[in-house]
Amino acid sequence: MNCQGERWTAEQVLALAPDAASRKAGAKLAGPGPWSGAGACADGGAGAVWGECKGSGSKPYRTVVDLGGQGGPGFHCSCPSRKFPCKHALGLLLLWTEGEEAVPGSQEPPPEWAGQWLERRRQREERPAAREAGAAAGDAEAARRRAERRAQRIASGAAELEQRLADLLRGGLASAEGAGYGQWEETAARMVDAQAPGLASRVRELAATAGAGAGWASRMLEECALLHTLNQGCLRVDRLPEPLAATVRARVGVTTDTAALVASVPPVRDHWLILAQRDADDGRLITRRIWLHGRKTGRMALLLSYGAAGRAPELSLPVGLSIDADLVFHPSARPLRAALGARHAAPVPSPAPPPGGGAEAALLAYGEALRDDPWLEAWPVVLSAAVPVPGEEGGGAGWQVADAEGESALAVDPRCGDGAGLWRLAAVSGGRPVPVFGECGHRGFTPLTAWGPQPVAL
Repeated sequence: MNCQGERWTAEQVLALAPDAASRKAGAKLAGPGPWSGAGACADGGAGAVWGECKGSGSKPYRTVVDLGGQGGPGFHCSCPSRKFPCKHALGLLLLWTEGEEAVPGSQEPPPEWAGQWLERRRQREERPAAREAGAAAGDAEAARRRAERRAQRIASGAAELEQRLADLLRGGLASAEGAGYGQWEETAARMVDAQAPGLASRVRELAATAGAGAGWASRMLEECALLHTLNQGCLRVDRLPEPLAATVRARVGVTTDTAALVASVPPVRDHWLILAQRDADDGRLITRRIWLHGRKTGRMALLLSYGAAGRAPELSLPVGLSIDADLVFHPSARPLRAALGARHAAPVPSPAPPPGGGAEAALLAYGEALRDDPWLEAWPVVLSAAVPVPGEEGGGAGWQVADAEGESALAVDPRCGDGAGLWRLAAVSGGRPVPVFGECGHRGFTPLTAWGPQPVAL
């Protein structure tokens, strides 16, 4: 056992918290008082932290964190919380960041209760590879037939949607304002039945646009044009160049089998800096988005992970760490989404931001990506020296992120919640230019991470 290795920062630990309440509760448990038997070691080069936390019951809560599993850090605690990581795991990691005096490194194996969970987790990570190796050859043929049947249903749905758009434009956009949501929801449900959830989402976007605020007709016409373009691409997907065809299929909602992807696409190995991690909850599914930047390749990548029934996704990568790993990019005219493959070493701190540019470079990057994928909402960019400029209105409305010289600026996406992340950005900046990572799109710029002395999730 080798207990050596750099420990994370408190900011990296807090970036893993599922919500603000968990961050606050975890910080309260970051002292040595409630903990006993805490230790850490590099188990097989991966790393683990464990400890027992005194709670309200007679038995302490047993908490263990796997720092370097194939899917990122893993958390286990005997407490009843359904959040991952729970407040005990956050508190233990925060204590561990304070050094050897707080959580000493151990040359001995973890205690039995922690070691058993770590071993079970390692075995779970190995099972998918074993299942893939034993897959029957007939599975490929069955998958091909299923794909053909689904393609036929999607084409029928796209043709029906084209007729719906033609009827709308023939009757005039003004008719959509008083049509109500029911007709659109019915159309969206039919797209779901056609196994085209991407088309269903765009139909619901149309419904939300109708009559909503000044200039809604122009916005609705733009959405109709994009939807028409996507329908036409779907109906002619066999005639498109393969990268564009893959983009159309992804926008329609055709998912790619990860196992088949990894088996057929060459991986890209690099030292990937974790730029940001953010969760979105639609009430049924939690979607975790993790942005990465390759040190050698300079490529951006996006990992997606899902958690059902209110449970946080298992894949979790702390902001500010770097991992030597393989990524397999999904086929696309502008590849961004990727699957995490083999990891060749444990994550290491990498607090420095990647190279970036100014506001004009960010707009150029989005424009170039939009040329290949006209349905693209936003593109990840790094602003090397940005100054936040607060708006006069609440939330994200009116905010800008300006270049250090003050000659160019990006408007902040007004959907940036209550503005708490923007005020964190202002606090990190203190009026000085700082590196900022975020997404630049047609609605504006969404800041996700800023770099002061350490990276800070916004």
